[in-house]
Amino acid sequence: MMLYAHILGEAPVRLWGLSSGQRIRRVLEGAGVTEVVEDLGSVPDGGSVLILRGDYLFDNRVVNNLVKSPNVVLELPSAASRVAVAAHVPGGLRSQVTDVLRGTADTATLSGVRLETPESLSPSFHETLLKSDPPFVEPITQERRRVLEERLFSGSYKGVTDLVTKWVWPVPAQWATRFCVRFGIRPNHVTVLSLLLVVVAGISFAYGLYGWGLLAGWLMTFLDTVDGKLARVTVTSSQFGNVLDKGLDLIHPPLWYIAWGLGLQAFHPGISGVTLDLVLWLILGGYIAGRLIEGVFLVWLGAFGIFCWRPIDSYIRLITARRNPNLILLTVSLVAGRPDLGLVAVAFWTIVSSLLLLLRVLLALRARIVSGPLRSWLADLDGERGRGSFAVRLFTGQRAAQSLGKAH
Repeated sequence: MMLYAHILGEAPVRLWGLSSGQRIRRVLEGAGVTEVVEDLGSVPDGGSVLILRGDYLFDNRVVNNLVKSPNVVLELPSAASRVAVAAHVPGGLRSQVTDVLRGTADTATLSGVRLETPESLSPSFHETLLKSDPPFVEPITQERRRVLEERLFSGSYKGVTDLVTKWVWPVPAQWATRFCVRFGIRPNHVTVLSLLLVVVAGISFAYGLYGWGLLAGWLMTFLDTVDGKLARVTVTSSQFGNVLDKGLDLIHPPLWYIAWGLGLQAFHPGISGVTLDLVLWLILGGYIAGRLIEGVFLVWLGAFGIFCWRPIDSYIRLITARRNPNLILLTVSLVAGRPDLGLVAVAFWTIVSSLLLLLRVLLALRARIVSGPLRSWLADLDGERGRGSFAVRLFTGQRAAQSLGKAH
């Protein structure tokens, strides 16, 4: 059955540079819905229609689930009653459901539909962003524009990530994202600039210009955060950008460490039998092993990824030997005047991290055999469970949701 979409009205407020109609159309396109009609009369009775109020901001997950859920009216609880904000119904009900969404008729006039809320329609666990974040649908008003933009930005951030991305980059990344939106800079532009900085950092490391290399490297890691947030808040993505961004993240870190080794004037770590070649091979081998272990978990044990299996795994992700924690080690070593020891530290931490990941995979395999399919601890959270847990506060969107609620 052909699915049509219709946007009922539009809010006179732009969020991250997009009107409500533009945002909804982009989200629908991402969900595979391309037939967005201006006139509901063009929808045949035998078709299916998804109608969304343009004066509301919809979480992408809610729209995606509405697309896959026919015969549904989406309601929001209010102080006195419930407000209908969207519906996916047969084409023959388009007039009745439009009246319901406009508030001139009651849902009781609709037959064969079920009533849902954002929470009942969509799970809180966001597998792509590795976090538990309650789905939302919020009214768009000029007074709440900043609050809603904050909500979109915080919602675009991964919950389980490294300590630099989690605690250092959010505020400047939001400033940079606003700058990009204001001047029409697209995510792919940021990603290409990141690629150039990867090359600059690598060449600087290879020539022993570690200060300049670290400056380029840290700026690249920052832009690597910005391009993803910019893509999500503006609902802008492309296959080229996704491949370039993910490929860049996967390939460049070990090349940086090798270039760092090439740029060393001397290598005297003071550890018997430890040579530069050995350290570089340990880094490369440990890095590849770690990525393969993560892939094994992802393919055979849990599509949510190893760092979301148990709270301890999410803590491990904060400091595991990925690019940003390793850049901290290299930066400290340069400040201390011993860049050779920084490379040794990266090798040591890479091996330790990979062995720890191997242990976690073996434990996960045992749990899979004994207890059945694995579930992420983030997917098992409910409204009350673990509310006082530090892990819940640290790795979920609970704070963002609470602060948004206070702004009503």
